[in-house]
Amino acid sequence: MLNAVNTGGGGVKMGTVGRPIPNVEVRIAEDGEILSRGPNIMKGYWGMPKETAEVIDADGWFHTGDIGEIDAEGFVRITDRKKELIINANGKNVAPAPIENSLKSSRYIGQAVVIGDRRKFLSALLVPDFEALKGWAERQGLGGASPRELIAHSAVRDLIGAEVNAVNAKLAGFEKVSAWELLPDEFTLETGELTPTQKVKRRVINQKYGEIIDRLYAEADQKGG
Repeated sequence: MLNAVNTGGGGVKMGTVGRPIPNVEVRIAEDGEILSRGPNIMKGYWGMPKETAEVIDADGWFHTGDIGEIDAEGFVRITDRKKELIINANGKNVAPAPIENSLKSSRYIGQAVVIGDRRKFLSALLVPDFEALKGWAERQGLGGASPRELIAHSAVRDLIGAEVNAVNAKLAGFEKVSAWELLPDEFTLETGELTPTQKVKRRVINQKYGEIIDRLYAEADQKGG
């Protein structure tokens, strides 16, 4: 029900859903949610006033459930789903997907899951791009090492640490990844960590790797982090 489109004649910008169509208003709420209002919005759910009030407020704004932004030219960009938002211990809202995408832009990081709900800082579980990493490792004289051996090697950890730091340099303080761990196996549909559309099942990740996540935060507490 957002109704924003990319059109011809200079009305196209990659990575956005376009500008709102005529007579449709779009704004960003304080928590980053995209709100929309206009004749395209439904009146409500039939016979379900409580559910209607949850998505359409008293001023007629429809709460889309998407997190996003509107740039200076009026283009709307969707960055995450509201239900995926991380709310840290200080009440700051963090959209994990943009951070994860930045981490995965490294040639050496294949998958990334950012964690930090109700926590003092963000952490991440990272799966290396082992094809790229093995090529790097061979050039460092580490050829033949298994994935488990690679992720434990200090040179590899230094390499990934530099990649994480490069991402952190572009983030606000509360968005920075302060702790991370490398995993030897990819997240897959077959092992239950991914949906059929290749989206991460965050609840499954938190449960399956709970001990690792707890250790990251415990080690930070011991260091006074």
